[in-house]
Amino acid sequence: MNSEQEFVLSAIEERDIRFVRLWFTDILGHLKSVVVAPAELESALEEGIGFDGSAIEGYARISEADTIARPDPSTFQVLPLEAGVSKLQAARLFCDVTMPDGQPSFSDPRQVLRRQVQLAADEGLTCMISPEIEFYLVQSLRTDGLPPVPTDNGGYFDQATFNEAPNFRRNAMVALEELGIPVEFSHHETAPGQQEIDLRHADALTMADNIMTFRYIMKQVARDQGVGASFMPKPFQEHAGSAMHTHMSLFEGDTNAFHDPDDQFMLSKTAKQFIAGILYHAPEFTAVTNQWVNSYKRIVYGNEAPTAATWGVSNRSALVRVPTYRLNKEESRRVEIRLPDTACNPYLAFSVMLGAGLKGIKEGYELDDPAEDDISNLSFRERRAMGYNDLPSSLDQALRQMEKSELVADILGEHVFEFFLRNKWREWRDYQEQITPWELRNNLDY
Repeated sequence: MNSEQEFVLSAIEERDIRFVRLWFTDILGHLKSVVVAPAELESALEEGIGFDGSAIEGYARISEADTIARPDPSTFQVLPLEAGVSKLQAARLFCDVTMPDGQPSFSDPRQVLRRQVQLAADEGLTCMISPEIEFYLVQSLRTDGLPPVPTDNGGYFDQATFNEAPNFRRNAMVALEELGIPVEFSHHETAPGQQEIDLRHADALTMADNIMTFRYIMKQVARDQGVGASFMPKPFQEHAGSAMHTHMSLFEGDTNAFHDPDDQFMLSKTAKQFIAGILYHAPEFTAVTNQWVNSYKRIVYGNEAPTAATWGVSNRSALVRVPTYRLNKEESRRVEIRLPDTACNPYLAFSVMLGAGLKGIKEGYELDDPAEDDISNLSFRERRAMGYNDLPSSLDQALRQMEKSELVADILGEHVFEFFLRNKWREWRDYQEQITPWELRNNLDY
């Protein structure tokens, strides 16, 4: 038993932890959990917990059902008490999923991201990520298909005058800090009920774990205040969608590989090649960063949502934005990728973005001049005339682009790639089959 495992066991005893949640995700990013008693944790840390992989969406065929969840002791955190539910203290550990022989499972999203992180490490690079996470607070998540009702009447940076959850962001920030997830900013977003909480940068794998924890905690804090938290990309027709603008940078040791003090925008050749890789491959990986039918309502009809594979300096309509805050500060040089929404699987989303950027560096992609137009206000013809490459405008288009991508197939691995496509094509067919109220209103009396 190593020192990290010993620390977890001693912390369990000292903090009087009564049960431990072992967490992992399926391919679509749903959080899965198995609870063990403290007495069983030592065995779980050394041998893992066996489960039926064929019962988890996309994990294994019935003939490969035996799967092991191996707790990662570096992810140990004590969970905040659930108000009104229990006074028994709980903790959580994220798991790596393996086969019985100890080999990484080809279905585990965490392992998919590990592979890209290792490819970066092989080049001496560490990827750091900081997300801006937007989501809605609504009066109830149980609406029977009707539009939800927001909890407040606030707008951008407002202190809402009507608010059914006035202490939500304060309580949420406290809960995150208790879990060791540092918060940079918190504020009301543009639409009624819409919130934004920005997390301080961390390495890619830690940040993906943090985002899964974030979504769990936001729903718990909201429930404690009698409301609901929704990470649906666009729950309101008349209001903006919820994005997860993702700030990325690469470090060589303590040196920011994206910084060049002699460049006009302080961007190094490495940063420009990374951006070029993102832009070139974005149409291929959009289905991963924006995985739901509803995701494309945000992209096509949202404010400041990218519709084309462009980059710009301080341009919030571009897919990749180069922030100009603290332009001369080396450690702050980063790129902001504005495509992902808050309902993506963060392990897979970070994998395809990092993989595309590394491809641009490895192959020496050239970066075009930055866009200065408001891309979201340009028509399709205008974007095409200006040489901009459009992003997919529906899940159907995104899946067609992804199917042809050798890069995305290589990043995700054959099993995840094939299952993801099969699952999402089924979702698209189910969506197409429905008869919508719009159709009935406009066509029934023809």
